[in-house]
Amino acid sequence: MTELHPLTILFAAVFTNNILLSNFLGMCPFVAVSGEIKTSLGMGQAVTFVLACTSVINYAVYHWILVPLELDFIRFILFILVIATFVQLVEMIIGRFFKELSTSLGIFLPLITVNCAILGVSLFMVIREYNLIQTLFYGIGSGIGWTFAIVVMAGIRQKMKFSPMPEGLKGVGITFITAGIMALAFMAFSGLIKIQ
Repeated sequence: MTELHPLTILFAAVFTNNILLSNFLGMCPFVAVSGEIKTSLGMGQAVTFVLACTSVINYAVYHWILVPLELDFIRFILFILVIATFVQLVEMIIGRFFKELSTSLGIFLPLITVNCAILGVSLFMVIREYNLIQTLFYGIGSGIGWTFAIVVMAGIRQKMKFSPMPEGLKGVGITFITAGIMALAFMAFSGLIKIQ
């Protein structure tokens, strides 16, 4: 693979290869938590922090333990174990210091563990053969991109509460239609930078 500058990877992860809007990873919390901007921003910050940290930890586990021991076939299990452990730590910290955010996120905070975007970033890091710095920037960029998408969706959904629409489209239906239109809008960036 050609050597990409880490800032190029970060920019691409936010815009041209947004983990949510181009790969559709992490849709469950995106749809469920995007009702309010404040809650969406808190969830996005937690996801960004988890993505940045777990991608680096999983890089170290993969390249410094699994590959030398020729155990790379168990990477899925270990990646999920690292993610679950780290999310538990984040959940305890948010529960201890940010009670209001913990209450507003509710069950969706521990569900970051099963957010497929978190595992997807670690797997893309392996597939694309990123080095440690590239992996860090990809994790941060993916988190920022995911946060950007969920906050924009929350803003749109708050405005749509006051808009007349057919009864059958209210709720999840209009959310998926809006997500599709947002994905189309992000496709306008797709010709700028390719990282895959």
